Amino acid sequence: MEQSKYSAVIVGSGISGLYTALKLEQNCSEARILLVTKSTLGESNSYYAQGGIVAVLKDNTADSISSHVQDTLKAGAGLNNEDTVKFISENSDEVINDLLKFGVDFDRDETGSFKLTKEAAHSVNRILHCGGDATGREIEIALVKAIKENQNIEVRENTTVVDLILENNICKGLITFDNNIYEKINSDVVILATGGLGQIYQCTTNPLGATGDGFALAYRAGAVLRDMEFVQFHPTALAIDDSEHHNRFLISEAVRGEGAKLCDKNGYYYMKDYDKREELAPRDIVARANFIQMRKTNSDFVYLDATKLENPSKRFPTIYKKCAQNGIDIEKDFIPVAPAAHYFMGGVKTDLNGETSVKNLFAIGEVASTGLHGANRLASNSLLECVVCAYKTAEYIRNNNSLYHSVRVEFQLEQDAKVKITDEDIIQNLKSRLKTTMWQNVGIFRDENSLNQALCNIEQIENEFNKGDYCVNIEEYELRNMLITSKLVVKSALQRKESRGAHYRTDFLQTDKTAKHSEIKK
Repeated sequence: MEQSKYSAVIVGSGISGLYTALKLEQNCSEARILLVTKSTLGESNSYYAQGGIVAVLKDNTADSISSHVQDTLKAGAGLNNEDTVKFISENSDEVINDLLKFGVDFDRDETGSFKLTKEAAHSVNRILHCGGDATGREIEIALVKAIKENQNIEVRENTTVVDLILENNICKGLITFDNNIYEKINSDVVILATGGLGQIYQCTTNPLGATGDGFALAYRAGAVLRDMEFVQFHPTALAIDDSEHHNRFLISEAVRGEGAKLCDKNGYYYMKDYDKREELAPRDIVARANFIQMRKTNSDFVYLDATKLENPSKRFPTIYKKCAQNGIDIEKDFIPVAPAAHYFMGGVKTDLNGETSVKNLFAIGEVASTGLHGANRLASNSLLECVVCAYKTAEYIRNNNSLYHSVRVEFQLEQDAKVKITDEDIIQNLKSRLKTTMWQNVGIFRDENSLNQALCNIEQIENEFNKGDYCVNIEEYELRNMLITSKLVVKSALQRKESRGAHYRTDFLQTDKTAKHSEIKK
């Protein structure tokens, strides 16, 4: 039996997971950290985050904590936790400066000052960015480099976590699956940093691995999940499917923040008809406006006009290159865009220390519901939440949890004979049907009939899949998790009989005077 010592096991290699691992190991050289990722190191939603990261910097006299808090609360439609919003805003300056120490190189002007931009629903310029429009990628690259140079952090790639180990509502570790081998890893601390769920939808900006794994793991473990109905649809995804990555390329909020305008196929600039803030209205409003305008003009997309921006190819080099690959010159041509599932505001309920309702189980980043985002995320708050919560969760664990011994043993399935292989084409067909169901029935517009239809379709897919706790490959485990997560979203959406933020019920258009969270558990 192989013996290993770990200080924590982190599931996920986005910015939340990477930064947590580095901060857990920092000032604790005897610690050994295990980071598990089902993909390769650095492949995550974080990598594709373009626009930037909110930073309420002390030397930015045009900004303030109170201003950022108010902007966040307005966007969140009454469901934010104000203490959480204030806490994360107050810690942004400290964490940004800490990221600099890990080699993150934010864009600066000729004087050496940070370049700050403005995005939708922000009242001032407070968004830092890297590489013009590659902020998530550049932060991720810097943190991956630091991880690889750290001998106390062990990384396991292409390894899927299939379940958490529970004893009396205490998380004792997890079970991994790699190359048809199950492994039981005992530990005192497990941290979920698994990202979002965009791949349960037909159209999404999320990478292929965003299949809701962390939500399903937490639910199966009995953790409380909160506000699972709140899926944010980004208004401007490039309306061209990327067959290689199974998603749609994001056209950053920052493009509209710099002055780009939306118009339909007839050349009509329509946002003034929907909100006085026009293109800088919150994302839920712009996404609905785009969708309605697409219906009105019988089109699969609308257009983003960035031709009047100053040197857009230099300011948005990643977007410029991607559009050029598809025959679009953003300095001359309008960009075809349409809404797509982008970010998830709900998740595993946590406090500011990242603690869930299951002892010794933590959650950070998009998988967590901290109370920052409420019913509709303010642009570029997500990366800020990732790093502040990772910073503070690591600090809390270092101060409150002793090191422990982990025993790695091969985990034998008692039900091997009962687990049958499902044909790969069948799995892909079931996934495709699920994604279509969620897009058509649980998308930007919802009602009781569409939600009940989705629930019926999901249950039919479950019956055809017909797998219990154990599967035979990663694709099957992903489908299991997608089905669990989709059902949680639908059930929560059925419970909320109002329209609020990103949750828009055409049969309940009003917003209740009292804002209440929804909670669900096994």
